Amino acid sequence: MIPMTLEEIADVVGGTAHGDATVTGGAFIDTRTPEAGGLFVAIAGERVDGHDFAEQAIEAGAVAVLASRPTGGPTVVVDDVVAALGGLARHVHDALADTTTYALTGSQGKTGTKDYLAAILEGDGPTIATRGNFNNEIGVPLTVLRASRDTKHLVVEMGARGVGHVAHLCRIAPPDVAAVINVGTAHIGEFGSREAIAEAKGEIVEALTTDGTAVLNAADPLVTAMAPRTIGTVIDFGDGGAVSATEVFTDDLGRPSFDLQWRGSGATVHLAQLGMHQIENALAAAAMALAKGIDLDSVADGLTDARPPSRWRMELHDRADGTAVINDAYNANPESMAAALAVLHGIRKRAGRRTIAVLGEMFELGDGAVAAHQQVGLAAAAAEVDVLLTVGEMAAHMATAATEQAAWSGEAIVTAGRAEAVEWLRQNVSAGDVVLVKASRGAALELVADAVLDPPLDDTPAEGSSTR
Repeated sequence: MIPMTLEEIADVVGGTAHGDATVTGGAFIDTRTPEAGGLFVAIAGERVDGHDFAEQAIEAGAVAVLASRPTGGPTVVVDDVVAALGGLARHVHDALADTTTYALTGSQGKTGTKDYLAAILEGDGPTIATRGNFNNEIGVPLTVLRASRDTKHLVVEMGARGVGHVAHLCRIAPPDVAAVINVGTAHIGEFGSREAIAEAKGEIVEALTTDGTAVLNAADPLVTAMAPRTIGTVIDFGDGGAVSATEVFTDDLGRPSFDLQWRGSGATVHLAQLGMHQIENALAAAAMALAKGIDLDSVADGLTDARPPSRWRMELHDRADGTAVINDAYNANPESMAAALAVLHGIRKRAGRRTIAVLGEMFELGDGAVAAHQQVGLAAAAAEVDVLLTVGEMAAHMATAATEQAAWSGEAIVTAGRAEAVEWLRQNVSAGDVVLVKASRGAALELVADAVLDPPLDDTPAEGSSTR
């Protein structure tokens, strides 16, 4: 963050300064992840009131607090902490005269694309990127406030839970390059239709000036239809786009390689992440970097060297006995489930290894939730998984749909929760198996993946699971 005194912050956000301090570090909301010299943002939530942790934050390294009431340390008091946080971030953003801002959104692949883009840009200069999926009205300002005048590239992931949300985030961090990765069914329960999702996500390209660049997915009609909504230059990526992939192939575990094509030139890319769907994310990131003049070879090298820091996204781990665990437990929707199952299918075909898909519930799907879970069950059957193990009541619809497929010869295991799933896996996973673990964030199936990677020494028999 650019250094600011408490009085300067108060003046920017329309608050009152209590005490004296100069903030030199970033802003944070969790005392477990403090920023030295930073600003603790005390947000009163439904379950936890950040004001109760203000003194702890000061002890952890913060020099001041942004709050709605005085605290035990130097504090800027405002009426609306979240609004003030956004206003402060916009002020800091406006002071970053030499920083290029890249904003991106999409139904899936946002975080993967953000990680690829950051890996490319870090080779060109100091880069700040969204941590994890801090992509809302709190997370976006926190990302901006980590930047300083030395920051050359600022990469901001933006999520949408309603019309106007992305537009609001763009007012906090106005983009120079804005990308829409795709429009799927994530959060369709809140929006009602893919068209409504597209309307909301397209706000990101409307925020561009005539000097800006919109990066759009050439293979998604709802995304390409956003081109008239921007006054900036348009670059498309994917099949038929200006940035594309040719000579695509994968290794035995599904890691893709391809030739990255741009303006008649090509460069070879070898991705370390699993799945053909990673190519879409990589192409989107490449297009965003190319839009600001990063040369093609540097883009390809950045993609090849990328080791995304975001956890639980197609993470491949090998157990000592040769069992492979793919931890993709961070989030899920029907499209990303199908993509992960396609990876598993490819591994089975190429390496001949037994595959086990451990799939949990997908949330925020509204009235179409049952049908969406059934769709995933059909995808699991089409992927010829040897075992489909479902976790949770709604996920059981996956097993029902899969077993109704006469062509599928696999086994379906239905479990009520994580403990039951772990018991079955610990007793039935064999050396050399490939285990995929995936669900929406709320299901916390990373705990299941961890348990498979660290099996107990005893041979306690499994209990309580049912076979279909």
